[in-house]
Amino acid sequence: MVSRLIAAMLLGLVAWGTVALADPLRVLSWGGAYERAQRKALFDPFTEQTGLEVEVHQYDGGLDALRRAEAPWDVIDMTRSQAMAACQEGLLQPLPHDLPAPAPDGTPAERDFLPGAIGDCALTHSLFATVVAYRPDAFPGRRPSRIADLFDQERFPGPRALQRTPAVNLEWALLSYGVPREELYRLLSTPRGLRLALERLGELEETHWWEAGDESPRLLVEGEVVMASGYNGRFFDAVVNRGAPIEILWDAQVQEHETWAIPRHARHPEAAREFIRFATTTERQAELARHIPYGPARHSAAIRVSTHPGSGVDMRLHIPTHPLNAERAIEKDETWYAHTLARMDDYFEAWLATDGCLISVNEPCPSP
Repeated sequence: MVSRLIAAMLLGLVAWGTVALADPLRVLSWGGAYERAQRKALFDPFTEQTGLEVEVHQYDGGLDALRRAEAPWDVIDMTRSQAMAACQEGLLQPLPHDLPAPAPDGTPAERDFLPGAIGDCALTHSLFATVVAYRPDAFPGRRPSRIADLFDQERFPGPRALQRTPAVNLEWALLSYGVPREELYRLLSTPRGLRLALERLGELEETHWWEAGDESPRLLVEGEVVMASGYNGRFFDAVVNRGAPIEILWDAQVQEHETWAIPRHARHPEAAREFIRFATTTERQAELARHIPYGPARHSAAIRVSTHPGSGVDMRLHIPTHPLNAERAIEKDETWYAHTLARMDDYFEAWLATDGCLISVNEPCPSP
């Protein structure tokens, strides 16, 4: 009863109208093409409607910044696996489940959003994918068609760029052995599975490890690598807005929920909830998908996705959830990552520190 009363009071604050702020609403997001799309579809319209200025800060993911005693943000855009881990650590404020607005036709939010989108501490707004992109001019007469081609440097020679994280890289490495998708996380939960995945990654020659989301498209465009992992929206931006000579390999795309969350020490939690309610309406989600091809978390928004405002490209064909793109997709096991995030990150960094030679976190390979 008490929790229901608190939730009703929180929603009441939102319903009463805009919260007056003396300073801007601080949002932590991912920069680059993604932030530009958010600025046009979410931040500027929110300011126009409420009068509240939005100040955007950039990060590359992770929980280290949140663990600081006084993280200076009001809203954070974060992957669901990291939001789940942060929630378990008590780093985020709980969100009332009835915070999101109903669909335009009155459908309740819990029926309009994808299953699992409304969490205890985070609300999914989009689905993005980590994919592989490549330069067609690097492989005359042939094209990569399966994720195993990422690891085949005989048929597809040249340097690669991969994100500096165990996530996605481990899944792709096991898939290259022919491991079924439904067995990936069971096998990764064993020492043998983790060893096999890291061995496959270690076989790659000249790997560039990127961290910022706009780095992998840049490496491809500038010809420093011939294949690279990255976010599908960043590659789309490079192709459509900059004419980059790259193509996306949709095989084994790894889909993940992107969420809005409020840090435990947010200075303006009421305004943060007001922003999240605004940014997750059907209209705003559909508009965001017009600027960058991430799948809306609401059914009512997905059917409204239309064309890119600058090029006229049909955005429905470029979102990860389109049937043609999602045919062989992997849905990231975010619960598994939420429970293993710190351990897997430590193990992966230790593996990198030993130049790809590691028996266990505290036991590097013996010297020759």
